Amino acid sequence: MLASITPLGERGRSSRWHVTVAFFVAGSTISAAALGLVAATLGSLTWPGQSGSAHMRLGVLAVALAASILLDLGVGGVRPPSVRRQVNEKWLDEYRGWVYGLGFGVQLGLGVTTIVTTSAVYVTLAAAWLTGDPALGALVAGTFGFVRGASVLAGARVRSTAQLVALHAALGAWRSRVRNLGLGAQAGLLAVALLASVG
Repeated sequence: MLASITPLGERGRSSRWHVTVAFFVAGSTISAAALGLVAATLGSLTWPGQSGSAHMRLGVLAVALAASILLDLGVGGVRPPSVRRQVNEKWLDEYRGWVYGLGFGVQLGLGVTTIVTTSAVYVTLAAAWLTGDPALGALVAGTFGFVRGASVLAGARVRSTAQLVALHAALGAWRSRVRNLGLGAQAGLLAVALLASVG
């Protein structure tokens, strides 16, 4: 998506980049928030009563984070569970920019309807579920959706084929760094969750 939705690509499809991006980010944020709301509503049924369960919830979150790190590291050859589909790129040629922007954003915001590259997606849903509060669950997952949707802004300066080639090179160069940053963030959250669960 990052290399497809750029000012260069949108100009070639007679679409306005800022409109496509706005719908993409909105779709990603709204669909993720809706999923978080559902997860948290289920959590309110799973975790009845708010008192006395905070330490247990944090403990469950810590377990989820630890499992996520192990999966992302490929320990034992196990990878994150995932479907094997991506968004339909034919939409780029068949629909207006705002339509495929919204459609792609909704699918990617859900996190689990396309290829899952990190188990942190599942931890996000677990965190929303553990809140047991629909509004807070929507906020947790909606933040994930917003950040995921905003990643398309990486192509904001691509107005020539040379800049597109440079974007591809930069994405390739940053792949392992981003993976390591993600693992580091999960490890930090794991430490916080463990300390808070026993505190």
